[in-house]
Amino acid sequence: MKILVTAKQVTDPDMKIKVKPDGSGIATEGISYKVNPFDEIAIEEAIRIKEKGAAEIVVVSVGPKDASKEIRSGLAMGADRGILVVSEGFTDPWTVASVLKKIVDEEKPELVLMGKQAVDGDNNQVGQMLAEMLGWPQACFASKVELSADRAKASVTREVDGGFDHVEVDLPAVITADLRLNEPRYASLPGIMKAKKKPLKEMELKAMGLDAQPKVKWHKFQAPPERKAGIKVPDVPTLVAKLRDEAKVI
Repeated sequence: MKILVTAKQVTDPDMKIKVKPDGSGIATEGISYKVNPFDEIAIEEAIRIKEKGAAEIVVVSVGPKDASKEIRSGLAMGADRGILVVSEGFTDPWTVASVLKKIVDEEKPELVLMGKQAVDGDNNQVGQMLAEMLGWPQACFASKVELSADRAKASVTREVDGGFDHVEVDLPAVITADLRLNEPRYASLPGIMKAKKKPLKEMELKAMGLDAQPKVKWHKFQAPPERKAGIKVPDVPTLVAKLRDEAKVI
């Protein structure tokens, strides 16, 4: 079985992001990067599937040349090889999905796992777009994944607004990982050392013959307004009055 899993490079969620004075983007000076947390969960799930039976895990990233570090992180966790599609410019979800489709056509995996969304753009679109382009079934927001004994089907528990939704899809399929699917492991020292020798193929986006012109454009970035300091009220009637007269929420 072959599993293709994504590893998008995103800004470290624990760092404070600053917007450029002209609003053209975020200031990247001094910013560190890491694997998108939802993609990291998808990588962990792929490794758990591999531990239950033979599988090859291919980690794919679309981004700048130094996004190879994020792929190496997946390799250190236990993936087998990586593919980096180098693109120094902005790539929107449509472009990323188009790139992944081309790689899927070449690699022919039985399963594509990815995070339900990236924590930078929060678009939650690539998985759905890729499934449509491939004509594959999809199961988004997975909190549990179980493969059949013959690995021809996947039973997926999905988190929805009203609780849980249980679906079964035929493989090949696209599954996107939600937060509670698993807890990603830490890479061991031997794993980190082995990752340095695992194959990592690089290719240029512009050489793939795809229309890489973004269909989405960012016009302006703006930091949210600072919250006002909270106050203490002496009693419940005062609280209700402030909620009604000042906050206008009741």
